[in-house]
Amino acid sequence: MTTLLDLKSSVLRQVQRSQSLRSRREPSPNPGSPLTHCPEPLPRRISEESMEFFDRMNTILQKQENMLRAAQAECQRGACTVPPPQEHVDQAFITDRSSRTELDLLYEEAVYTVVNRVGVPSPEHVNSDEELFSYLLKVFDMGEEEHEIILQKVQESKRANFSLRVSVLKAKSLMAKDANGYSDPYCMLGILVGQSPRDLEEKKERKFSFRKRKDKLEKRSSTKEALPAKSIQVTEVKPETLNPIWDEHFVFEIDDVHSDLLHLDIWDHDDDVSVAEACKKLNEVSGLRGMGRYFKQIAKSVRANGSSSSCSEENVDDFLGCINIPLNEIPVVGYDTWFKLEPRSSASKVQGECHLILKLFTHQRDTAFSKKESNTTIHKKLLCQIVEYEHAHVKREPYNWNGQVSPPAWTVLTHHAVQTDLSPLQQAIIRWQCYSNHHRTQRVCYSLLLRLLRTIDAEWDPPAVRGDLERQLSDSFRLYTEHCLCLMKNMRQVFPCTSAAAITRYELMLRGIGYMQNMRAFKTVCPLRNELHLDIVTALKKGTAEWYESLIARHKPEDGTLEEQLKKLVLIVDAVCGDVQRGQNVYNKLFYSAVKVDYFSILYRQLEKLVADDVNVAMERVCGTLEQESSRLTQAMGEAIFELFISLKILKGFRDFLPLKDAKMLALTGFHNWFKSSIHKYLQIVHDRSCDRMCKAVESDKLEPVPSAKHSSSAVEVTTCFSQVREIWQQLAWPDSAGAFIFVTRLTDNFCSEAVSYSEMLTRKIERVQLGRDHKSFIVQLCVALNDTEHVRLFLGHLPRELDWLGVERAMEESCGVEGKDQVYKALNGQLFNMDQDLQREAKRLITVLTDKMQPELRRYIQHISLSPDSINNDDAAAPLMKYLQDTMVILTEQLVKENLMRVLQSMWELLLRMILDAVTDNRGVQVEFYNRFQYTVETLLQFFHMKGNGLLVEDMKSGDYKGLDEELRLNKCSSFELIEQYYLEKISHQKTLKHTRFGRISVKCYYDAPEQRLTVEILHAADIIALDANGLSDPFVIVELCPHHLFPLAKSQRTQVKLKTLHPVFDELFYFHVSPEQYRHRFACLNFIVMDYDWLSTNDFAGEAVAPLSDFCWPGRPNATAAGKSVQPFILHLSRSKPSEKPIMRMLDARVGDREAQEFVRRLKEIEKSMEEE
Repeated sequence: MTTLLDLKSSVLRQVQRSQSLRSRREPSPNPGSPLTHCPEPLPRRISEESMEFFDRMNTILQKQENMLRAAQAECQRGACTVPPPQEHVDQAFITDRSSRTELDLLYEEAVYTVVNRVGVPSPEHVNSDEELFSYLLKVFDMGEEEHEIILQKVQESKRANFSLRVSVLKAKSLMAKDANGYSDPYCMLGILVGQSPRDLEEKKERKFSFRKRKDKLEKRSSTKEALPAKSIQVTEVKPETLNPIWDEHFVFEIDDVHSDLLHLDIWDHDDDVSVAEACKKLNEVSGLRGMGRYFKQIAKSVRANGSSSSCSEENVDDFLGCINIPLNEIPVVGYDTWFKLEPRSSASKVQGECHLILKLFTHQRDTAFSKKESNTTIHKKLLCQIVEYEHAHVKREPYNWNGQVSPPAWTVLTHHAVQTDLSPLQQAIIRWQCYSNHHRTQRVCYSLLLRLLRTIDAEWDPPAVRGDLERQLSDSFRLYTEHCLCLMKNMRQVFPCTSAAAITRYELMLRGIGYMQNMRAFKTVCPLRNELHLDIVTALKKGTAEWYESLIARHKPEDGTLEEQLKKLVLIVDAVCGDVQRGQNVYNKLFYSAVKVDYFSILYRQLEKLVADDVNVAMERVCGTLEQESSRLTQAMGEAIFELFISLKILKGFRDFLPLKDAKMLALTGFHNWFKSSIHKYLQIVHDRSCDRMCKAVESDKLEPVPSAKHSSSAVEVTTCFSQVREIWQQLAWPDSAGAFIFVTRLTDNFCSEAVSYSEMLTRKIERVQLGRDHKSFIVQLCVALNDTEHVRLFLGHLPRELDWLGVERAMEESCGVEGKDQVYKALNGQLFNMDQDLQREAKRLITVLTDKMQPELRRYIQHISLSPDSINNDDAAAPLMKYLQDTMVILTEQLVKENLMRVLQSMWELLLRMILDAVTDNRGVQVEFYNRFQYTVETLLQFFHMKGNGLLVEDMKSGDYKGLDEELRLNKCSSFELIEQYYLEKISHQKTLKHTRFGRISVKCYYDAPEQRLTVEILHAADIIALDANGLSDPFVIVELCPHHLFPLAKSQRTQVKLKTLHPVFDELFYFHVSPEQYRHRFACLNFIVMDYDWLSTNDFAGEAVAPLSDFCWPGRPNATAAGKSVQPFILHLSRSKPSEKPIMRMLDARVGDREAQEFVRRLKEIEKSMEEE
């Protein structure tokens, strides 16, 4: 609470102090003020410094916009053809190369693979041994002689023994053989050996089957189709289905891979004793090798041991279809497809398909390497050797290599994987290990690594990965993760935003690392590495800290002078802003989408804290230095401080992109307080430079309108200067309400004083250049100067909105209550009001210069009208004046803006009225035609200045001096009698306004006898008469008369008796006057009551008078004009004592020397005035 009161009192003191920051200017400026006085041209160096100062300010103010534009340019990166920077890694990541002996063994393995390859090659495979050997020679850098030795060794070695792995997965759409509409299918499969071409031709007509009817079996001429029982494999029986799923796997040893054939039957199981079970039991009996039992004998034996009905033909299993696959037709990579079921003969009816997976492989290889290393290790080394060779020969974008190898390489690798019986999962793991290791020395495309990870995840089978393979996979994951974390730490150098290729690679790398941490394989083989998210955050923070330290080491902000230190800090903060901008625009999206890491928040909070600590220390040094008496804020240092403030504000502005919970209490929250005293001094520098700039602008201004406007270059320069200063304030965006009010008050005061100074300089320039100028050019220049002042005045009228006065008022209301808000409103609006008054005063001053220049001509034309003889008509008399005004009006209308045109027209109208009034006043008592001519002139001028609705308003022109002139002309045109009548009309009007006076009052009663045309006046008494005698009393009497006298020529004035020594006399006297209806009907006909003080030795003294119009008593229908008029109530008239000579009518009558009635009327009134002067 105490803090709030202290703030309130402090702010209110600032408000009260700010109201006196700018005193009101007098019309004549102080010649000693640098703002208001610029008698000599500014030195060229000072003016150039001012312009350079504002140019630098523009650059600073546009900093944020330039940063945004640069960031957008970075986001619009070019094509990915430009190579990204090198991805430097630690040497610990580089693996050892194979020895020559190891390469020789590996080469033997490759040659052995080529010699023993089987299967139908795919189109992308190479069939030529010579081409494959030629390729291997290059890969292993092997000589021809060495090759021949190894090849001969391989050819002399034992050929590889092949096996066939058969997976019977499922069948579909089988034929129904049972009464229930289903079948009970099972499969019998085996290898038929030694199929000659002739046998194959016969099989086109007659299909082999494991189970034939007895009669058909006995008719066969050949026994080659008989198959040993031990070579037959049988699946489980799947009851009641036409779409069985077996998913059973078998391995057959192959004698001749080029001539053997795989045969498969599908049967519907109908026997009580299962033939399939019997076959399985026979295959389990030992010592049956070479046994000549055939399936016919097996079937007979089974049925003989069965029930009595089991030998009937009805119980024989039903045939559902067969499949015959020559082994030499199996592709290298094997089969994984649906096979259509075939009939035994053309008479058989079958339907459906069976899904089989077939793969040939070797189970014994006669090579030195295979005897001491596992198949996976050998395949990995072979792949690594080939990959290294293939990548080295990539010509275009080797950093973006997708891992695709040449056909010979693919042929060798495929055959080796098949021959060594590597599963898809094993192959995927080996490829991942090989490519990820290779990537650490020679970059490859990250999409390749991501694809390999997805392959591992798709094929993942935990039981299949054990021992060394599991350990190797874990190591590869660990090494790749550490490699990626190292790259993340150095991401600014390795993956800059300026390289599209680098950003693309970075995105793919992050996707890969993000995908890897969610893989089942990763979680299985790396169970303890479950905090990869934290590892990424740690790497990013470490990289950011190292980058900032390198920034500090490069700029060394603690070296040099204080000004140099500030400039270096600006460079550091700008670099940080750029880094944060890139993080927000580019990197944050990559991190969040790939690994769900809020990169921007991590980066911003860390850099903001580092910058705040360094700048705070630096500003403490600056403030400490500036507080010393011998130190002052130089312009260069002020610019550096302002630029540093703007840079920090830009950096602070990035907190808007933080999550709401992270935006509280950051290190830069109150950074503006570090700059408060410095900014105050900097604003003074801005003010001084603004004044220099204005002086230069006025000095160089030729007072010629700029294109498409009516103001000159100096007005443009001044408003541009104001705009830049206003932009400075808007960029400061001071958050503290009290501080903001102080700054706004100061800025407003600076704007106002500078505007007034500018207008005063313009006025002085006009006053200096008016001599020697022709009339038209001078008017044009003066009009331009007027427009300049108006242009600046209108510009500053927007200050409340542009400086956000309402925002300051609201802030002060929140901190100091309604009192603070009111003080702000009064202070700021008071400044603006004073400025507006000063500018309008200067405008009037300029207009006065214009009208003074026009006065001689106008006076001459007015005199021409005054002296024109009666024979000249009014148009001709006023023509010279109107032509002069018309010519002047053309210039004014063309050169002045609307507001100034109205001001000039108003001033000219008032000047003409005064000049005509002076002419009329100087010529009283002349002929009526004289006044009629000026009346015509005034009406003509009224229409001229009205300009058919485009000029002054008629209502406005008919006020002020116009009323006096119009009255003067109207009265001067009247006869003496008419003037006297007007005099009494004014007295009657004035009498009605009197409510109470210090001259007393008189009570009278009047009634009119219409038949007798007699007016009875009964003077009852008076009260509070003024004391006119030495004893403090008076001797009053009342004179009553009918006025004006020319209306009642026969009526004589009458008087009451004198009442001695009293101020409250009682008269009770009656007086009679003859009044005709023609007389009392005039509005000016009245009774005049004059109260006099009787003196024995001198003239009587005038005590007061009152008038009463006769229309109040004599008009038909009035109570006083009836028979009961005597009973009406008396009325009170308040006395007055006005000097007649003060009235214009008196001066007009007095000027009519030859008019007897006028002179007589004036004489009587002068006597009364003389008695008043003698009192």
